[in-house]
Amino acid sequence: MSTIQELFHEGKSVLKDFPHPHLESKQLLLKCLSLTEEQFLISLDRSVSSSQERCFNALISKRIAGVPLPYLTGFKEFWSIPFRISPGVLIPRPETELLVEKTLELSKGKDDVMVDIGTGCGNIAVSLAKERPHARIFAIESSRKALQLARRNASEQGISTITFASGSLFTPLEKLLIKEKCDFIVSNPPYVSEIDWKKLSTEIRDHEPKSALVAGETGLEVIKSLIQEAPLYLKSGGYLLFEIGYNQKDEIQSMFNLFSSWKKIGFLKDLAGKNRVALARK
Repeated sequence: MSTIQELFHEGKSVLKDFPHPHLESKQLLLKCLSLTEEQFLISLDRSVSSSQERCFNALISKRIAGVPLPYLTGFKEFWSIPFRISPGVLIPRPETELLVEKTLELSKGKDDVMVDIGTGCGNIAVSLAKERPHARIFAIESSRKALQLARRNASEQGISTITFASGSLFTPLEKLLIKEKCDFIVSNPPYVSEIDWKKLSTEIRDHEPKSALVAGETGLEVIKSLIQEAPLYLKSGGYLLFEIGYNQKDEIQSMFNLFSSWKKIGFLKDLAGKNRVALARK
């Protein structure tokens, strides 16, 4: 019968070609053993049951086959919050935190009205609600599975200030009577082109939902709708912020320039120096 430490080292060895074998082996063990990290550290010499060992070996095999780690552990941390994740729902990325960070920087009012278009697992909306507990937040999502997960994540974080609505883009907002009343509209939209989709890793292409990543032939189809329709819902001085592909700045700038509604158009770079967020003020 193996000990926790023995399984941990075995997992690290099998996952040695992954970027973080130490972290991944530990997270898969925590999942199978139902332990916290603190409990793990003081239980390394403890023996594991045969069912726990089978669980760990099964997860290791799935990881080797390319299944993303969050789909195996059921969680992904974002904004220091553990979000539940399941197959069929986009996995939050660290770079999206830049979108949350800038929105919070621009947010001055306690009672701001914020809209998250394409909320996914709810990571952006819940993070904003945590930081702005008095804001009114609307989270829109077309995937029923993702919407259920977002509601659960909000509930588990004690958030009750988010109104979740099912639908595509701005359609659900028509019934919410918030035209020209929003301070912020934020989104991590699909922005990958069909050509770029084929260049993504098989780990992404084989497991993550294509509809949450690919907008269409050019990758700009949803972004165009955001730029065109957001002014109908933003109050004067309100902001639109959304995540973009690293090579889309010039095309998006041109899109903004087609509409007189926008001023103070800008772009934010991530830690790698790549353009990652577009923003503009009505």
